[in-house]
Amino acid sequence: MTSFLSRLLTPGEGEPYDQTFTEDEVAALSAALPPDPDAALDDATWRDLLLPRYAESLAAGTSLFGRQVLHRDLRGGLDDAAVAARRARIQALLDDPAQRETLTRKLACLRHADVDVATLLFADTPPARPGWLRWVPWLPVLLAASIAAALLVSPWGWVGTAIAMYYLAMLHLGHQDRVSRWKHTLRALQMLLRASSRLDGCGSPLAADFTGRAGPAGRLNRALDRLVLAIPGVSVAREYANWFAAADVRHYYRTLDLVFGQRDFLRSCYLSCAELEADAALACHLAERRDWCWAERSDARTLALDGGVHPLLGEARGLSLDADGKGVFLSGQNGVGKSTFLRMLGLNLVVARAYGFCYARRASLPALPVVASMQNEDSLLGGQSLYVAELARARSLLARARGDAPIVCLVDEIFRGTNHEESVSAATAVVDELARHALVVVSSHNLVLGSLLAHALAPWRIVRSGDGLVLEPGVLGRTNGVALLAEHGFDEGVQRKAEQVAGWLAQRRQNSGSEQYVRQPGAEMT
Repeated sequence: MTSFLSRLLTPGEGEPYDQTFTEDEVAALSAALPPDPDAALDDATWRDLLLPRYAESLAAGTSLFGRQVLHRDLRGGLDDAAVAARRARIQALLDDPAQRETLTRKLACLRHADVDVATLLFADTPPARPGWLRWVPWLPVLLAASIAAALLVSPWGWVGTAIAMYYLAMLHLGHQDRVSRWKHTLRALQMLLRASSRLDGCGSPLAADFTGRAGPAGRLNRALDRLVLAIPGVSVAREYANWFAAADVRHYYRTLDLVFGQRDFLRSCYLSCAELEADAALACHLAERRDWCWAERSDARTLALDGGVHPLLGEARGLSLDADGKGVFLSGQNGVGKSTFLRMLGLNLVVARAYGFCYARRASLPALPVVASMQNEDSLLGGQSLYVAELARARSLLARARGDAPIVCLVDEIFRGTNHEESVSAATAVVDELARHALVVVSSHNLVLGSLLAHALAPWRIVRSGDGLVLEPGVLGRTNGVALLAEHGFDEGVQRKAEQVAGWLAQRRQNSGSEQYVRQPGAEMT
């Protein structure tokens, strides 16, 4: 009987389904409870490492609550104790698929929430209660009395009716948008409370935080709902009550006070549900993959990745890197995958810091924030050239590296927006300074950087081996930019001229022993 009444007194659900949310909605928890700026990933790094796409890949079958926790931890990272605790929870879910299925089923109602409530629970301040609210219950009394007076006493009673209707209409129209949005907010909070009730006594050790919450959550859930019983015609009567008794406005302010009065309890329910759902989502994700491992945490200058892969790519041979005490100078032919490797490395560093695992056979990674520079572009509207954009990003990397918190710097094709001589000069100076303060991995087609920065960066190159790629010590012997002309449809004349210029430049370098090119080769071209 109690269960039957409970179903009548709480809103229905229907089948759960995945909904689409904006980036701002997913990031609302991080905005409400911002992480330490020295530990958080900046916007450029977040985009450069394709982390929005990765976070979305984790979110299948997950509500906005779980997505917000996944985003918060990926963006801000966790300390050693929090990562160890998360690892234990995920491993328990991996070892017990039945428990994972139970928790996922009981949390499924959260997927009906279609608006963010993290801002309401953690950031918003209680609004001031308007003084005129105490007079609102008298408006329907005035309306009824004026109608009765007009019908039974004097036509002048219609004046009172007009006044009451005017204020009721203004009140309703002035609150229409707020009341409509608030309905969605209450729905989300009720789903949160329903999940908390379901997890109380579910038998999972991971749901211990929910013990004793079913009663308070159920009472609060019912108090937030206006619909007392599922009786036909109630919705029609409610619309009349909204217009003639301002019932929707009064319910809005009543439940607003109730939510802020119970905000500590609602915050606790939110964090418990969202973090448990995030753990379940990660366990489901890992259960479907075999190319992952638990990552060990190394010191700030040590990095080892054995068979690392990118989770957004299809079948790919893993690449291995071992950096101990030095950064890395990465070289390789055009199109061989240097940028992809840097993104793979960066993503694994970020995931290991947030979730404790990474996509490799074995990994020992520093739990440091990553700062990347990979997608600098010209700005037509801002009047900014590529090189100026690169300089601005490099300056921000250097400022971050010189700060109190250690970081890992990933730089792809550094300073490609200017001529060769100035590119080499600027890159040598900036990377040398970066390497004094941070663990740096930088890629470039300017192979001379390998020797100029050998004191700070260990040389590694990506080479083709059979049908795959291998990462091995050393600097690339020769680039393939000219050879790619023919492969990409340029005619033989263009290819021949490019080869002649390349040969002339190589001879000039050999004769002068430097990178200085003064004379044009036009007369030597045929």
